[in-house]
Amino acid sequence: MRKGYIQVYTGNSKGKTTAALGLALRAAGAGLKVFILQFIKKRKCSEHKALERFKDLITVRQCGTGFLKSGKPTRAEIAAAKKGFEEIKKAISSKKYGVVILDEINIAVHNNLIAVEELLDLLEKKPPEIELILTGRYADKRVIDKADLVTEMKEIKHYFRKGIKARVGIEC
Repeated sequence: MRKGYIQVYTGNSKGKTTAALGLALRAAGAGLKVFILQFIKKRKCSEHKALERFKDLITVRQCGTGFLKSGKPTRAEIAAAKKGFEEIKKAISSKKYGVVILDEINIAVHNNLIAVEELLDLLEKKPPEIELILTGRYADKRVIDKADLVTEMKEIKHYFRKGIKARVGIEC
């Protein structure tokens, strides 16, 4: 049996989801089944079209209502996140997947859509053979402490600061 670890990709720069999707492709290339649940995100992007080609190995679900506005989360945002979290628990307990990616879960926790205690409980109960990937800014210190690998994406310079919008095939 292969040992699975907990990985966290966090930080204030781009690349967290991209890193997770790269790992998903690598896992699929090795014949592992991958389950990706995108918290927050609602829009279909170019990566969804590409991942569709691997639908026999990679399952992608979205449970978001779109990018969160600042302030208190709405009931709809909380309900969507909780529904997604239940789907993650089912995917993990099915033991059908070798890799499970919780995209933007750190943002969901940071914005009180999911309680950090619920996420920590999920991490504690993770079957040993499943590789679990958590992405998003603002990873809680307790999640970082529990993880086996933590990568922080740090912005040094970004062309968005010059007003360049997201480009198809590069950012979306």
